[in-house]
Amino acid sequence: MDTLTTLLYLLYPLVALLCASSDTIYTTNASTPTAAATAKLGCATKCGDITIPYPFGIEKECSIDPSFQINCTTIFGKPKPFIAKGYEVTNISDNHLYIKNHIASGCYDNTGKSTLEDPAIFDLLSTPYTFSIANKFTLVGCDDSAIILGVKDKNFTTGCIAICSKSENLVDGSCDGIGCCQTNIPKGVTNFVIVVESLRKHVPVWSFNPCGYAFLGQQDKFKFKKSDFLDPLFVNRTIENVPVELDWAIGTKHCVEAQSSDDYACHPTSYCLDADNNGIGGYNCICPDGYQGNPYIDPGCQDINECEDSPCDPNGNCINLPGTFNCTCQNGYAGDGKKGGQGCVQQKSEFPVLKLSLGLGFGLLFLIVSVSWLYFIIQQRKLKQQRQKFFEQNGGLLLKQQLKSNESVGGQSTRIFTYEELKKATNNYAKNRILGKGGNGVVYKGTLQDKHVVAIKKSLRIEKDDIESFINEVTILTQINHRNVVKLFGCCLETESPILVYEYISNGTLCDHIHNNSEQPWLSWPNRLRIATEAANALAYLHSAASLPIFHRDVKSANILLDEFHTAKIADFGSSRLLPADETQVLTQVLGTLGYMDPEYFITQQLTGKSDVYSFGVVIAELMTGRKAISNEDDKNLATFFITSVKANKLFQILEPRVLREGSLEQLQGVAELVLRCLNLSGERRPTMREVALELERLRNLHMHPQIHEEQEASNSARLAPDESDLYMISQKFD
Repeated sequence: MDTLTTLLYLLYPLVALLCASSDTIYTTNASTPTAAATAKLGCATKCGDITIPYPFGIEKECSIDPSFQINCTTIFGKPKPFIAKGYEVTNISDNHLYIKNHIASGCYDNTGKSTLEDPAIFDLLSTPYTFSIANKFTLVGCDDSAIILGVKDKNFTTGCIAICSKSENLVDGSCDGIGCCQTNIPKGVTNFVIVVESLRKHVPVWSFNPCGYAFLGQQDKFKFKKSDFLDPLFVNRTIENVPVELDWAIGTKHCVEAQSSDDYACHPTSYCLDADNNGIGGYNCICPDGYQGNPYIDPGCQDINECEDSPCDPNGNCINLPGTFNCTCQNGYAGDGKKGGQGCVQQKSEFPVLKLSLGLGFGLLFLIVSVSWLYFIIQQRKLKQQRQKFFEQNGGLLLKQQLKSNESVGGQSTRIFTYEELKKATNNYAKNRILGKGGNGVVYKGTLQDKHVVAIKKSLRIEKDDIESFINEVTILTQINHRNVVKLFGCCLETESPILVYEYISNGTLCDHIHNNSEQPWLSWPNRLRIATEAANALAYLHSAASLPIFHRDVKSANILLDEFHTAKIADFGSSRLLPADETQVLTQVLGTLGYMDPEYFITQQLTGKSDVYSFGVVIAELMTGRKAISNEDDKNLATFFITSVKANKLFQILEPRVLREGSLEQLQGVAELVLRCLNLSGERRPTMREVALELERLRNLHMHPQIHEEQEASNSARLAPDESDLYMISQKFD
């Protein structure tokens, strides 16, 4: 697409909107009020080939309100409909409206020079429309990353990375990250911007992929093909064939409130349905099953005569009923009478033979008992064989070899549990035994035969290529002996998904205590600092003191457990990676939790110990402020919020009041500076986990003279005064 074509394309909606008042051609509804109506009497029903049903309307008086008015213009020849902000309409249904797409593009020549940078912008703010979650955000390219972000009403950011090195690796119809990537958007989005960037300017892949494209559209309308990369018509074809699905709703009131108001829009024959748009509000009017028509205007929803489609058997009779129908069989026939059911079968005269019936009955009973017994024996044998198959498939033989090697050198033994042991320990995995669910499996509370209480985790299925790595990881994790790391006792490999058995930690997660139980007396500033120090020491041990470095990859407050003495325990190693002894980083699939994930790791996919440092910095910020990593109320990212607030000299205004009262100036300043270092966007400029642990230990050991403490109390009270800046400035050397 050249520059002129691109400019005309971007101006297309604006021109359509400005020219909406020009001569239009559309079909008018001249039917009587008693016929099935699409639009108001005397109002247009179509613009070109597109049906315009009420509450929409082409004329001002034909729509329910101005926001539902459709502009029908012939400026481009054939009549075309547009909504208020200039987007071309392709179809309208009961609660959806479809518009033409915009494609964000980025193209390069064979030297890496940019030949096209074209973002895509959608803005439906102050309209009755929101973007449906049936759409998928899609990126097509072999050297690209794309971001879609809301910039006005609902702030959000998500994105995709699509990478490949050879055209032979591409698979038609697959969007799994190799040449094509897809992800979801949240509910209630009204505006967004899409930007495409190349990782290496397409130089390594230019011969078969000079451009990257990103767009939002109906998932079932787009099928990725390898030929898309070199198709000069890809953008125009996608615009025409992959529409954007919009949800629409009447007003902002929900059904209960709207039904008691004077402007309630639903016809008495229809029913009201609340719009599912993440709290924005509004409703739609729907015809019940078995009815059709316009649910907003007279005559409303009318019964469908299903008998016109002959749904009954030829030997049956069809009776139309309100909203449904009924089939009956003619005399001499029996059955449900439906074509897709039993139909109507001619009845035959029967003469009962009692002895024959009894003989057949007893014989059948004996046969059933015999077959059931044989089936039980066969199933037990199959179950045993299947468990042995899973044991070998999940690396059981390799694990046994590892255990023998450990025992020969005096290492700690890993226990291999049977499936029956763990089934009994969890009362057959009862729902009331569930401790938690996550991306890596479900955790149950179990009691072993020796009365030892454990946490039993059903993991996700592992691939064949990862079996050796998984067994090595289990072997090493069972050797870890650190007071602040949850102990792995052993595993069961007799199921399709491996089951891991951990030490049971009784007092919940740090996340729950910070955000739900922060008023408890024990959660003081000294204890928060202690917990942070214990967790830092555990991560430092994993990074440097274990036999092979272990990167956790999902450090967050929900993965820090507290025992009965409120001692910190690092848990959930389902996403962890072992680092070979001769390497300092490893290329991995990006895993983690939004709000805690290292941005550098997200972009480069290079996992290092500094990725855990970034995530741990967010945890310390949680301990200081009491805020969540991402706020559900305003979608604020805690890392960005903390850095911005400290740089604006507003640290005291964001700290939790209890922390502000109990922490000394030197401690609060020191911890805040440490958080800034951990959250540095450059991994090289972050401290190591060992340096973090030593600095927290130093800050814990700070003591104040009693007189200074009294002065500190008065100073801390002054910090709580509204609209005043902090009493000191955090060092800016980490900017």
